[in-house]
Amino acid sequence: MKKSGISTSRRQFIKQSSKIAAFTIIPRFVLGGKGYTTPSDQVTIGFIGTGKQSHGLTRGFLRLNGIRIVANADVDQQKKEAYAKLVNDHYAESSVKASYQGMDSYGDYKKITERDDIDAVIVATPDHWHALICIDAMKAGKDVYCEKPMAHTVYEGRKMVEVARKNERVFQTGSMQRSWKDFRRACELVRNGYIGDVKTVKVNVGDPAVHCDLPAEDQPEYLNWNIWLGPAQKRPYNSILSPPITFDGWPNWRKYWEYGGGGVTDWGAHMFDIAQWGLGMDDSGPVELMPPKKKNAVRGLKFRYANGTEMIHEDFGRGYAVEFIGTNGIVRVSREFLEADPDNILSAEIPSDGIHLYQSDNHYQNWIDCIHSREKPVCDVEIGQRSATVCNIGNIAYKLGSNLRWDPVSERFENADEANLWLTKKYREPFSL
Repeated sequence: MKKSGISTSRRQFIKQSSKIAAFTIIPRFVLGGKGYTTPSDQVTIGFIGTGKQSHGLTRGFLRLNGIRIVANADVDQQKKEAYAKLVNDHYAESSVKASYQGMDSYGDYKKITERDDIDAVIVATPDHWHALICIDAMKAGKDVYCEKPMAHTVYEGRKMVEVARKNERVFQTGSMQRSWKDFRRACELVRNGYIGDVKTVKVNVGDPAVHCDLPAEDQPEYLNWNIWLGPAQKRPYNSILSPPITFDGWPNWRKYWEYGGGGVTDWGAHMFDIAQWGLGMDDSGPVELMPPKKKNAVRGLKFRYANGTEMIHEDFGRGYAVEFIGTNGIVRVSREFLEADPDNILSAEIPSDGIHLYQSDNHYQNWIDCIHSREKPVCDVEIGQRSATVCNIGNIAYKLGSNLRWDPVSERFENADEANLWLTKKYREPFSL
């Protein structure tokens, strides 16, 4: 198993090219130089899952120097072909060629994880596939960028952490707000005590998950529906779960327990993640969950931490955002604003010996840099697990409607057998961990 981020066989390429250069002219893009990365130092990437989310991710990665996306995999033939065209067109334009056909496309993601010339994978499939693909990739020596929420269940997330550590993989979770200046600034202000002792955190995200009851539709020929379902239980195709490429919105598999976790995990993996960061809980979590008493409520769940701080899933009128309420002030942050009460909190200068959080200004570049350095990225696999856990146990509390005690060390509920059953899921053979 390779320990570095770049395969050693490709490192020999530059040495051989240097010898040849004594007798022939070698283009700059081969030998490197300012503005260029030699092929031996490029991070070669395979992209797994080529639906709507993949295109924004891909455009972000294609802006980076030093990477090459060489393969993709998807169970939808139309989406796979469209993705290949997106990447091929980019490389054709950047190399000033009429066309470029360097993208390999597969229907089976294992064709990517088995390739020795691929250093890393980006996983942008529906949530119920994350763990199986990421674990296979890490066991094959690949570094991983996994879309958020990192894990579909608490059990899966812990397995992902264990495999990442055992195989010494660099794993970035796609909770990319950790690489946004305003979110880092908000958390630093809170962590350094500028609002006093934190008493309450309000987090507004979408609704908890529901079970899938969609009617059957005719299955399209371009889609391998059996593999799309993978570890999920067998059910008929419905276009809401995997819409055709012509669909102009977002596929709504996220809403359902079987494939996602509703808005609680979708946006929760962003906003609960920031709450965890601001509270200094990246290696822990809450110890008690108190759902609202009203039946079928979709807001009002309270989490309590061991120090007494309460975090509430609540719409406080500012869109999807986080509000930290302390004894001396308030800090609110979202993708649209960073504000404080009183205002002068925002101008506070954190001293050199204060708490300075991990600084990343580009989530994608941070992962690539860490592949080279072998350091942990800003949203390492353990962080991804802890934030996803808050979301996943929140869904369980909403589902059961009863107060629950949570042990963040053992990652199990105390004296709650029914709740503990929901920490994992029933896998459909042969798709199991």
